[in-house]
Amino acid sequence: MPRRYSLWSSAAAPLLLIGGWTWAAAVQRDGFDSRHETISALAADNADHRWIMTLALLGVGLCHLVTARGLRPIALPARVMLGVGGAATLLVAAFPLPASGTSGPHQAAATIAFAGLALWPALWRQAGAGPVRPPATVMVPAALVLAALVLLFTLALGTGTLIGLAERLAAGAQAVWPLATVLLLRRHPR
Repeated sequence: MPRRYSLWSSAAAPLLLIGGWTWAAAVQRDGFDSRHETISALAADNADHRWIMTLALLGVGLCHLVTARGLRPIALPARVMLGVGGAATLLVAAFPLPASGTSGPHQAAATIAFAGLALWPALWRQAGAGPVRPPATVMVPAALVLAALVLLFTLALGTGTLIGLAERLAAGAQAVWPLATVLLLRRHPR
């Protein structure tokens, strides 16, 4: 059974992320098109009230780190990968986009965060552990869906089409999956 605090941290992550991007977009003076503009633009150096999305990203990163620590029934490589995703999310907040152009450190941190948060479910099983909950029929498809959403976001970046929507689908799913895992583990303990 996962640690009790992992329920709270995994529930807080999607609330912080989705609440943060919703609130931050609502307070942009010149408007904000969430279908086409990225989450990172809400924390960029030139964003109105950039502190909202910056704090949300910091909170999400910390939540993933706490959840990774509390998911004891899950194999260590999966917990490490979830933790890497959380740490990289902290770096996304620490290296905001500049007012114009791009940022290599920001892009690197975002890439690592998206990769770690998409791949950790594929590493959930402890070798020789016997029957495992959640089962492979849940965790493997989850990893495939999360990876497919990141690929969709990558394609959107390449084409310039609905970048914000694709990013929110990928990031939102990645924020929700740790909570789903905790709930599955609490419902079906070994």
